[in-house]
Amino acid sequence: MSETILAVLEQRQGKFNRVSFETITAAQAIAAESGWTLEACVVGSEIGSIANEVAAKKLSKVYALESAALATYTPDGYVFALKQFISGKKPRLVLMPHTYQVRDFIPQLTTALGTTVISDCVGYRKEGDQFLFTRQMFQGKFAADVAFSGPGPHFVTFQAGAFRGDKAEDGASADLVETVQVQIPEGKIRTHPEEPFKEARQAVDLTQAEIIVAVGRGIKEQKNIEIAKQLADALGGEIAASRPICDAGWLPMERQVGSSGQTVAPKVYIALGISGAIQHIVGMKGARAVVAINKDSEAPIFEIADFGVVGNLFDVVPPLVEEVKKAKAGA
Repeated sequence: MSETILAVLEQRQGKFNRVSFETITAAQAIAAESGWTLEACVVGSEIGSIANEVAAKKLSKVYALESAALATYTPDGYVFALKQFISGKKPRLVLMPHTYQVRDFIPQLTTALGTTVISDCVGYRKEGDQFLFTRQMFQGKFAADVAFSGPGPHFVTFQAGAFRGDKAEDGASADLVETVQVQIPEGKIRTHPEEPFKEARQAVDLTQAEIIVAVGRGIKEQKNIEIAKQLADALGGEIAASRPICDAGWLPMERQVGSSGQTVAPKVYIALGISGAIQHIVGMKGARAVVAINKDSEAPIFEIADFGVVGNLFDVVPPLVEEVKKAKAGA
């Protein structure tokens, strides 16, 4: 009997977190190397349409775990539903995106199943019959290959940007979705979320941004951040920063990228006046294209940049904004 890989995908309010598709890419690669069967599951209420969306990918089966009690995320509800389902399916490997939501419930889930998780992985490799999963340590200065021991199911979460979501292979979508009704006993869910606070609605999830313009110490003064904002607005992107900018209160902490901030993987990451300390690099190295503008030609950021401009950002960015506007106007 073939072993199974189960990819647990994250959705909120009927929309997939795009990191879920990165998890599918990772799962497809592991399935191709191992020969194991690849299946996926989605948890929620009235999620048939998004289950069909993921069924367009190269998978053997998609399970929609349905319950009215799962309409709003709670760790108790998700753990109950997934424990029941995974206990019955007995997959060899369970893969998830390393999101805030997954980090919230996966310790409780793996403990309930008597198993372990290798979290925040940036890759994997196959050694003989065993898969090793790579985790960064000491703020990205070292990497460790970690293997499971003992019986499964084994759980792995992948860091945002570790794989390309657009590389997930498409496949036949006919009759792939199976709805599983989950009966959750009354009183099993102990938390009852209220409506989100206004501040929470305004919070920025940079992991979903396709274009990010980030500023570092080279911006010099808080008022100069407006230059970066103009570029971000022209490109339809989000503004972000390295830690010193957020520590100074020039931008809110939710805009920080790095080991102590958000880990992002946009299509384009533009670094303005950012030197490229390792603490920042580990948060944005998953970007598909990195553009660095810095007057220091020896800045470490140029070592990972796909495109580099050695120059004063105050001379480079304003004409760049004008050129972007002209290009959009002529499109």
